[in-house]
Amino acid sequence: MAAEQPIPVYTNLSDLYGSLGTSLNHAEKWNSVAEEFQRRFGRTPAYIARAPGRVNLIGEHIDYCLFGVLPAAIERDILIAIGRRPNALAEDAPGSVVAENMQKKYTRQVFAPAPRRRASVSEDEIRLEEWQLDINTKELRWESYVKAGYYGVLINYFSGGGNPAPVDILVTGTVPAGSGLSSSAAMVVGSTLAFLAINGKLDGNFTGNGPKISKSQLVEMAVANEKRVGVNSGGMDQAASVISVPSSALYISFFPELSASAVPLPPGAVFIIANSLVVSDKAVTAKRNYNLRVVETLVAARVLARHLELKVGNTERITLREVVGRLAGEVEEVGEMPVEWLLETLKRMEREIEHLKPPNSDISSEAQLGVTMEEMIAMSGLTAEEFQDVYLSWVEVEATHFQLYKRAKHVFSEASRVLQYRRVCLAAESSPSSSPMDVLKELGQLMDESQTSCNELFECSCPELNQLTQISKDAGAIGSRLTGAGWGGCTVSLVAEDNVDSFIEKVSATYGPYKGLQGEALDEVIFATKPSSGACVYKFD
Repeated sequence: MAAEQPIPVYTNLSDLYGSLGTSLNHAEKWNSVAEEFQRRFGRTPAYIARAPGRVNLIGEHIDYCLFGVLPAAIERDILIAIGRRPNALAEDAPGSVVAENMQKKYTRQVFAPAPRRRASVSEDEIRLEEWQLDINTKELRWESYVKAGYYGVLINYFSGGGNPAPVDILVTGTVPAGSGLSSSAAMVVGSTLAFLAINGKLDGNFTGNGPKISKSQLVEMAVANEKRVGVNSGGMDQAASVISVPSSALYISFFPELSASAVPLPPGAVFIIANSLVVSDKAVTAKRNYNLRVVETLVAARVLARHLELKVGNTERITLREVVGRLAGEVEEVGEMPVEWLLETLKRMEREIEHLKPPNSDISSEAQLGVTMEEMIAMSGLTAEEFQDVYLSWVEVEATHFQLYKRAKHVFSEASRVLQYRRVCLAAESSPSSSPMDVLKELGQLMDESQTSCNELFECSCPELNQLTQISKDAGAIGSRLTGAGWGGCTVSLVAEDNVDSFIEKVSATYGPYKGLQGEALDEVIFATKPSSGACVYKFD
């Protein structure tokens, strides 16, 4: 299984470049990073860690509900060069870091983890230590994501003794921040990998403290790490960045455990990413957007489970996927239920969600379907204290009405669309005689339906994304939708291979914020991409 494979560690550049795709000049970029590290720090780096961004083809905001999604890694990535500091001073703190960024707007940062006494049984017994790194979640800076990745390495590999190496690092990247292409997850994955590598935790003969890392373990570590910057991620971004393979989307399932399988994309399909140029910082706006949606879907799951008379513990945060599984009699030990069975159960859930509408209401339209905090607590069957502890003690949210019905309706319909998209791709691979354009039209329709649901039910689109998807359709896109968390960022459009140049030209001429952009500046905001391989490390001699 792809998720259980080790992280690739390359020592040959030809092998490395061959795994990354061909539409970008990867050799020039990697050489540039190594040369700049040499210029700034006076030596060649020991490693360069790579983590790609990702585009989610379909399956938005359902990963943290434990439903499967279909992303693909893109060729644009984060690179982190790292080297052990050879002349560390005696007064340097253990594991101190000098961090620089090739983008001039980011300044040099110097920080070090602080060992913190955790507990002791007696004065004669060994005191266990954990580590602390200050991360300001209110005002995120670029180094916060570096620190987040580092912290995961510290607590997993240095909690039982020993000190991490003092290092210098140099960061660069081509994944635009706040674009919905998961630059934050790529930064955290890349940072985690860099600190693992420099401390000898990726070596094939590693037998020291902490787990021998696999791709799935790196995903789990990166998810936990990103939470330290205030984002409750479901794991799709990290899994796509780590586990993806070239020429395919990645069907990622989170229930009963993380698994991933390649889904070959049909010939003739090209995906064009267009940046709305509206920056979406989901950590800063999380209490009104991302984290609020997490809470709404979790509460919706409990209310549905209660209506369906499913057993749920008072302290359990049951997800919508787990509700579906328990309703269908799914046995976790056996694995995920067959696709057709899951699709049928999802259809039933789209009827059951009527019970998530406001109680005692005569509302005939969907204009206002939210419930107040008091109504939501009553619907959950918990006391106010229990509700606070289970759903609000670990996350900050801000809302007057909570949209349980609309969020659940999106999640169940989007989960169905992911399974249909996957089925169309697999059927096309097994039936070479099928009409390529008919296949692309099926996929495009599912993408269009997803955009409508994201906009109207999950309310994670914005005027600029809506405009950009419509412009893309008018320019010849077979399907177009937002990708990423939304509230800004990018769209992804399915375009026939022979229409790529014409499509980019029409969108560039029509979307207002692109006016006046040419050459490299335009290439940064609208570009075609090939599905890329996942995260890796290059080791210098």
